[in-house]
Amino acid sequence: MLVALFAVVAVVLLAAVAGWILAERGSLLRPSTRRFFKESGWGWNTLHGYIYARWTRQYIRLLLNPPAQPKPGMLNWLANHYHGKVLTHEHAQAIVSNDRDIPLQDLEQIIPYPVARNLVLKGPPAVAAFECVCRHARAQHCEPTQVCMVIGQPVVDFILEHQPKTSRLLTRDEALELLRAEHERGHLHSAWFKDAMLDRFYAICNCCKCCCGGIQAMTQWGARMMAPSGYVAAVNQEACAACGTCVDTCAFNAMSLNETSSVLDWERCMGCGACEVKCPSQAITLVRDERKGIPLDVRCLA
Repeated sequence: MLVALFAVVAVVLLAAVAGWILAERGSLLRPSTRRFFKESGWGWNTLHGYIYARWTRQYIRLLLNPPAQPKPGMLNWLANHYHGKVLTHEHAQAIVSNDRDIPLQDLEQIIPYPVARNLVLKGPPAVAAFECVCRHARAQHCEPTQVCMVIGQPVVDFILEHQPKTSRLLTRDEALELLRAEHERGHLHSAWFKDAMLDRFYAICNCCKCCCGGIQAMTQWGARMMAPSGYVAAVNQEACAACGTCVDTCAFNAMSLNETSSVLDWERCMGCGACEVKCPSQAITLVRDERKGIPLDVRCLA
């Protein structure tokens, strides 16, 4: 009996070691894993962050396809620990163009969540493009798919080392071009924070309304996954042609039409600027609105 028990334990240990080496792509501990563990410390969040960053596609698929309708308490817990801040195009550009070190903690006024609200950037920040797992999770999805942007170390090196087939290092000009192209497609920029990802900002997503899991959680489930940008859309009714382009573009159902022009639902508007860039009549502009929070502008924070 004792021999059989030892045999079972040995098999389990060997399987665990083999699984770890497989996860580390043939290595016991890759340099980026060592750095991630060192900065995160040992604990549940370290393991959670490793699982999330190593198997992001499987992790997000599980969130997008829960076995049952998420309950409000679970949605609130998720949003408090894993959330985004909508960025204007200008503010997204400023992050990847940043040339100063920014070690800021507890940005509660800008990131209105109880945890994961730190911003740690080295100037200029490392940036990697990564396959959008939300788009890949859909049977029909938007193109292109390599539009998620991982920002800063050690997360960039972790993604490049563990996901070499689906990620690539970007120069600053390449990052700015990716942002420009996604903005012109009418996709919104959002900065993402997660407690398991070193309790801070780690990525810019370029979200489309048909694929994004964060938008789905907000519009379908009522989760407060994203904070507004600090801006709101303003419609020039005299210039508006009532074509409906903004209605089709808006990810948050904040636009509707009456007989003569577009009508904004102020409560729903997140100030992303997608309607502004797609409006063929140039009848929409973003305006600063203090009731929508403080913008995440790293030029001011620096």
